Amino acid sequence: MAERQYRRQLATILSIDAVGYSRLMDIDDEEALDAFQERAALISQECERLGGSMFGDAGDSLMASFGNPVDALRAAQSFQARLQDLNAGAREVHRMPFRVGVNTGDVIVAEGRMFGHDVNIAARLQEIAPANGVVVSETTWYHARGMTGFHFVDLGEQHMKNIREPVHAYLVRQPGDESDIVDPYEAPVVARAGAPAVAVLPLRSDAGDAGTEYLGVAVSEDIVTGLSHVRWLPVISLNSSSQFDTDDVSPFAAGRALGARYIVSGRISQRDTQLRLTLTLDDVSSGRTIWSRRYNRESDAIRAMQDEIGGEIVSSLANELDRAEQVRSFHLPWENLGTWQLVARGRFHMSRRTSADTMLAFDFFTKACSKDPNSSAVLNELAWWHFWRGFQSLDEGAFDKVVEYSRRALFMDSQDARPYAHLGATAIMRHDPASAREYLEEALSINPSFAFASSTLGSAHLLLGDPRTGIPFLLEADRLSPFDLYRFHNQGQLAAAYTAAEDWEQAVAAASRSLRLSPGYWYSRFLKIGGLARLGRVDEAREDLEIMLERWPEFSLKKAQWIPFVDPKFNEQAIANFRLVARDRVQ
Repeated sequence: MAERQYRRQLATILSIDAVGYSRLMDIDDEEALDAFQERAALISQECERLGGSMFGDAGDSLMASFGNPVDALRAAQSFQARLQDLNAGAREVHRMPFRVGVNTGDVIVAEGRMFGHDVNIAARLQEIAPANGVVVSETTWYHARGMTGFHFVDLGEQHMKNIREPVHAYLVRQPGDESDIVDPYEAPVVARAGAPAVAVLPLRSDAGDAGTEYLGVAVSEDIVTGLSHVRWLPVISLNSSSQFDTDDVSPFAAGRALGARYIVSGRISQRDTQLRLTLTLDDVSSGRTIWSRRYNRESDAIRAMQDEIGGEIVSSLANELDRAEQVRSFHLPWENLGTWQLVARGRFHMSRRTSADTMLAFDFFTKACSKDPNSSAVLNELAWWHFWRGFQSLDEGAFDKVVEYSRRALFMDSQDARPYAHLGATAIMRHDPASAREYLEEALSINPSFAFASSTLGSAHLLLGDPRTGIPFLLEADRLSPFDLYRFHNQGQLAAAYTAAEDWEQAVAAASRSLRLSPGYWYSRFLKIGGLARLGRVDEAREDLEIMLERWPEFSLKKAQWIPFVDPKFNEQAIANFRLVARDRVQ
């Protein structure tokens, strides 16, 4: 094969994309196309006037190349100003702003087009630019700084899809633009147009002991790794946050410098035989501490400390961050909510689980989907919403929707654990625990701190007739999410697993914990009655039976027969336990 000979050159690439083009196409496709073509002609005119050339148009996107980065910036700001004037004269519903990403680097030139890694970076920078805005790479900034009247707002390092190394980015401001005097460290949160970022600072050692300091760094690394599996949550690289490891910089200052809304900081110390770890989660934008916790372990259990605490920390932090963003979304009117705020508001209503709230949640998720139909975060929330509906009503059509949205979410992000968990839970509801086990194992391989996946995998093992394998997963889920609204269900599954393993004491204990959280949960009451009967505690079993029949006067053993064990002997065993007390009172 002949050796390929491609021409390479240094170029500055502009990636230019229309904002809201799909929405306008839905309203009036011909008018949308006319508007786009008019604006594309204007962009081409300005680029060519200032020494650039157009290439690689696709759908609502354009590409331009320049030999001089300064000319590229001047062209971008020039056509953005003209586009804003053009949009100002259009009806609001028909306005079409653009966003621009700019990068300078080595490109391949072939048949009038340009290819390569640095072209891809320009495209990714465009994705984080605001409407009417221009975001440039550090490479372009180095070439253009001090040579124009433009101001640059430091957005920090950006981690981009399919780009291995982080790219330092800057938002370009026009001379005299008053918006460049706002706190520049808020800019990354705005530019992400999605979930806020969190940064984890290396844990500080009170004593200055090298071994303890090493452990502090290791625990910080574990937290960063764990949080990175929470796909909706952007996490600042520890390579960036590790520079703030002295007492000279406050967590709030570090958070602002890193472009993070939330900052995790803490201390690690050793006293005699005890290791003490204190962690704090702060909201940089408000200066408020929203979570703080202390952990104590024996100093000879350093590795166990990391393994045991790491998942719990990650799960707790993710939940607190989600709650904080839900609260923040209520400060914005519906019509001003972006995609992420709509998701956060929907999650708030979904967590309340009333019929009215779940319908409100669906409205928020649907509106978010109309804004960004390819957002994996949105698709996952819709999958969960339909799973909840199917779980409540056993509606097969709802489970079909779960599969549809989950597969779409996986197409957008194959390394997100949530779609696998949703598919696994749906497989259980469809009496296919073997398939569920495969999906859920994949979910936990991606995110070991995913409590829902751990609980559901425990259930899958139980239904497959292997309760002793399932019990550790159910216990781990309880540890990872001790305040979960649906902890009662996980405890009920533990009671079922202990029942299948004929460990009656543990079955009764788990069922009792479940009922303290949800006294009306029939399955835990049913299992508790059978467990008490097996222990010979007949009077207690009869008392619980009366409570059950008062709450569920129409209860039938068919409900227990429905539980999808692969081997029906487990259903029969639980029913036989129950009948030791209920006898002929229940059919």
